[in-house]
Amino acid sequence: MGVIEAKGLSKQYPRVRALDNLTVDVPGGAVGLLGPNGAGKSTLIKILLGFTAPSAGGVRVLGLDPAATPLEIRQRVGYMPEVESQIPTISAVDYVYLAARLTGLPHTDAMQRTHCVLNYVGLHDERYRKIGTYSTGMKQKVKFAQAIVHHPKLLLLDEPTTGLDPRAREEMLLLIRDIAHGKGIDVVLSTHILHDVEVVCEHVLIMHRGALVASDALSAMTAAVDASYDVRIKGDRSAFLSSLKAEGLEGSVGDEADDVRIAHPDGTAPILRAAVTSGVQIRRLTRPQKTLEDRFSKIIQG
Repeated sequence: MGVIEAKGLSKQYPRVRALDNLTVDVPGGAVGLLGPNGAGKSTLIKILLGFTAPSAGGVRVLGLDPAATPLEIRQRVGYMPEVESQIPTISAVDYVYLAARLTGLPHTDAMQRTHCVLNYVGLHDERYRKIGTYSTGMKQKVKFAQAIVHHPKLLLLDEPTTGLDPRAREEMLLLIRDIAHGKGIDVVLSTHILHDVEVVCEHVLIMHRGALVASDALSAMTAAVDASYDVRIKGDRSAFLSSLKAEGLEGSVGDEADDVRIAHPDGTAPILRAAVTSGVQIRRLTRPQKTLEDRFSKIIQG
């Protein structure tokens, strides 16, 4: 059973169908929820939290129905929204403490957890300043702190690196990685930034036009989709191509003058034999690795 299960989930607004018969089983661990703007990611999160009801279908979060038990969901789930949600006229301590109390933590526990998580995210003496005086990176850290103050079982992050400079983005991704891989909290990272998913996640879901179009392990999504090799040689390329043909292999000219791409070899042995026969040196022999961007673009365009 996944941490999130949706079946036939649809959401119809007056002019837009935000979710279209979405069926998905979200595994535990660190999961990336990818999709272009308008894919339905934020609508899905709102339904998961019980903020809005689906038009059709059903969903369960940690085994609970958000429509029937929204308060229990919010006690077990942490949520970091994309939009600024802080109160600018109070300090980070007061704001995170308020979030902790709203989850049901008693006063002493709420205050202890507040200081603990603010230290954890790197807000030390700054925790007593008014949030309205914070930089964008600090505001994002406060949002992250309030999302984890009650030690949730599941953390939903909606575009957590939006507006951050490279250093602040790296700090945020390190926090998310540590939560997902070191603190035993399942994480769903909703974003359109593929790099963030590659850094943090083990599993990837891709949404498009309100539907799920792909779900797989990150390693499988970025694996080579064909059994080809790129070879860089030194020597007579024509002779090498002829020797490959004699081995029953099809070689083609690569991007550089000394590169050859070989399709569907039965391992590397026939490539090495062809090199010996033609008298060329092999300087590099690699299997092309697909990036998440390659796979994402192909799926969305398809």
